[in-house]
Amino acid sequence: MEIPKIFESEYRFCMILWENEPINSTELVKKAKEQLGWSKATTYTVIRRLSERGVVKNENAIVSSLVSKQQAQVAEIDELMEKRFGNSLPQFIAAFTKQQKLTDEQINEIMKIIEK
Repeated sequence: MEIPKIFESEYRFCMILWENEPINSTELVKKAKEQLGWSKATTYTVIRRLSERGVVKNENAIVSSLVSKQQAQVAEIDELMEKRFGNSLPQFIAAFTKQQKLTDEQINEIMKIIEK
């Protein structure tokens, strides 16, 4: 199953949803206003658009996700890898490590992932 594209502002909205789901749409509107500064109309527009793309469902005023946070993150990384690094994990890691110094703990964690 291909994960639908979730744009940056939608992702911030989804973060609120993932932390609180399932959630009443009225309560979600309040949280979006508090955390994102969104109006009621904006929030309902985003819920509708995400529903149309299969990212969330809104049934009987209860909103829940159809795409998990992890699925969204993996899809975003896959897109980044394809667009910027030609699907080359070594190129991605090289670019990432040039900007950040990895700790021994992080290196060990990466090595464990590679060994799996």
